[in-house]
Amino acid sequence: MKHLIVAAHPAADSFTMGLTRTYAAELEKLGHSQRTYDLYRMGFDPVLAAHELVPVSADHPASADVVQAQDDICAADALTVIYPLWWLSMPAMMKGYIDRVFARGFAYEAHNGIVRGLLAGKKSVLITISGAPLPLLVKSGNWNAVQVLQDTHIFRSAGFELLEHLHFDEVEPHLAKATVEKHMERARSCARQHFAAD
Repeated sequence: MKHLIVAAHPAADSFTMGLTRTYAAELEKLGHSQRTYDLYRMGFDPVLAAHELVPVSADHPASADVVQAQDDICAADALTVIYPLWWLSMPAMMKGYIDRVFARGFAYEAHNGIVRGLLAGKKSVLITISGAPLPLLVKSGNWNAVQVLQDTHIFRSAGFELLEHLHFDEVEPHLAKATVEKHMERARSCARQHFAAD
């Protein structure tokens, strides 16, 4: 299978980017090909311009970086998106990627308030990280909000088959080495669980 991994964290040595590298390496170990979009290091422009709100046509072609990103999604069988939850949402860099790349006419169509995903047939995995404990997020109702707004409203609405939302909680600076390795093994296990037989 061909995989596209999209990750967002400003620090290259962060836990988020370590997870990204671990997950990508496991996919390759399983015999898959993967391409990683490290949005910060590649200098992706997250700002949606006014001209990008106009439907793509011969008179209004899409920006070159958006065309490339969309081509890479089309070429992939599976998309994995990895990011920390800040204020229970994705970093602005990732949100900008979604805003620009998951455009109407590419990721979805909408008529009379009904959305139809255009990326059906593709699989996705969502990996998120938080400092807050997951049980606390669940008890407060905040985890349900994350699932509705991100899992359902973005990825499932675009037509993806969401295989798993893998979440790492209580991730703080200076995690113990044993804890980091336990988390990295969970990321490897996720890749094996969903893609070992493909």
